[in-house]
This record gives sequence, C-alpha cells and structure tokens, in this order.
Amino acid sequence: MNLRIIKAGVQDTIQDMGRHGWQHLGINTGGAMDKLSARLANILVGNELDEAVIELHFPAGAFFFEQPSLIALSGADFSATINGEEIPPLRPIIVSKYSILQFHRVERGARAYLAVHGGLDVPTWLNSRSTHLKAGVGGFAGRALQKDDEIGFRTPVDLCPLLGKREFDILPWKTDNVWKDDMRAKEILVLPGNEWDRLTDPSKEMFFDRAFLISNHSDRMGYRLKSEQLSTHTQEEVVSSAVSFGTVQLLPDGQLIVLMADHQTTGGYPRVAHVISVHHSRLAQMKPGDLFIFRFTDLDTAHDLLVKQQQHLLQLQTACKFKLEQLIHVNH
Repeated sequence: MNLRIIKAGVQDTIQDMGRHGWQHLGINTGGAMDKLSARLANILVGNELDEAVIELHFPAGAFFFEQPSLIALSGADFSATINGEEIPPLRPIIVSKYSILQFHRVERGARAYLAVHGGLDVPTWLNSRSTHLKAGVGGFAGRALQKDDEIGFRTPVDLCPLLGKREFDILPWKTDNVWKDDMRAKEILVLPGNEWDRLTDPSKEMFFDRAFLISNHSDRMGYRLKSEQLSTHTQEEVVSSAVSFGTVQLLPDGQLIVLMADHQTTGGYPRVAHVISVHHSRLAQMKPGDLFIFRFTDLDTAHDLLVKQQQHLLQLQTACKFKLEQLIHVNH
C-alpha cells in the first residue's frame, strides 16, 4: 500500500539528514534544508531522527493515502487539510484509508516537512535516501515528486483500532515549532571565516550594521544576498577550499552568498563568515524578500547552543515514543 501523489508541487523531494563522507569525491552532503524541522516531524510519529521525509515548497503537492497512516507536519505552515478539514502542524495525526492531504496557503515559513510513521520505502544511494537533483539519484528516481508517483512505506503498521470510523484523529501531544534560543528570529549568528580579515574596515562595519535581503536568485544551493557592496584590501585570488552549509562567501560583485544544503564541495570566493549550525534551520525557513542581520558569536557559545538543541530533541523523542507506545498498547 502506498502514498500516491495526485497533484505535483513546485519542488517536493524526499530528503533525510544527507549523505556524509563523500565530499572528497565532489559529492555534497545535501539532505533537508531545515534538518531541525525534519527531525521534529520524525519524532512526532515515532521514527528515528534521520528517517527520510518529504520536503515541501509552496505550492505543495496533494497526497492520497491508500492505507491508514500516522503523519506529522513541521517547519513552514502551509494551511494543511485532510479531506477538506484543517489540521495543525507539529501534532501527530492518524489519517484514514483513502484520505487526501492538501495545502492551501502560506501562513509562515518557506519549507514544510511531512513524516510518515515507519518511513518511506525508497532506495538508498551512498547511505542516504536524500534526493540529489543535480546527479539525478536518491529519493524517488532522483527527481522531484510528480503526479501519479507512488511511495511505499517501509514498515507499515495497523492503525485501524486507533482510528475507528473517523477520517482522522489528532493525537493529544505536540512539540514547539522551533527550539527556543532566546534570539530574535531575524538575527543570524555567525563565526568569522578564514578570509574575514580581507574585508576593509568599512565593509566589516557594514556586515553588521546593514540588513541583508534574500534575493530571488536563491535556491537549495545558496541564498544570494543584496545590500551595499563590500570590498577587500586586495584582489588576490583565493585558492579553492572546502565549504559547508552556512559558509558566507563574498562574490566578485561585492555581494554575499550563503551556501545552503546543496552547496558545492569547494569554492574559490573569500569565506568571510560561517552561520552556526543551530541557525541553519532559521535561515532555511526564510525566503526571497526576507531581511535579516548578522551577529558574531564565539565557538563556545555556538557549541553550547548545539548541545542544548540536541538535548531538547532527545527529550522530545523519548517523550513522544513513550506516548505513542502507550497509545498503541492501550488500543490493541
């Protein structure tokens, strides 16, 4: 039994936490843009944190369930409905056989994530189920999901006793939309990059004093930013060096680009800063037209924030698994 796509979205793909350990061969990590939200969706349905999910952009696709399923939505809020009735994000929801999941408008955010209990039955490539669009591999046939595609479930479970005759049931637990780190939503914390000191003093001041606009020339590879032009002391070329998700590079036209999930493995532009890991998800939920500011932090703070985030996720995972196991036990 399958999940069938009855209307294609603009770019819905299957993603997990990415394929690690292959950058030396020129194969980037990829994976979900907002890995925090992908993990939250998996936690809500009792999956492992790294299980594959469907990454949705608006307008998103419509999905037909050929068997009862336990699902969760996280990340952006695209005003989802089941059989025409509104459902909330960040809640586990049991949907009946022959149900239709649709998305109607953007309330907030840029990317939503759909997790299904048991996981999606797609093959792995280099130890990951993520879609690599450039190479045409991974995910579902190495491409975005299209109308009439059918995705199986790896470990289907009988949910009929939990659902009864209802079309869907919203289970009584939830999680936060984002991990609370007491920072303003439009503030992105960065560490200095290898070529930070190549910037002139006025450019260093502008880096922090100006808001940056995400331009329309932005995608899963990188966000091109618009602001006043920055300049360097020298026009000396940079030897092509390793880059990662969150690397902030200075382009020849004096504008910046922030590399995202599908970034190249190396780059020859000055690396002036790096977005801390905890703020990758915050950046991933921004879209063209959004403004944000950079703020420097230090390595110890970045590390502490990451540790606290991971602890928060593990606590949520333990609590949600306990509630789900208890619910299944009581109803069987």
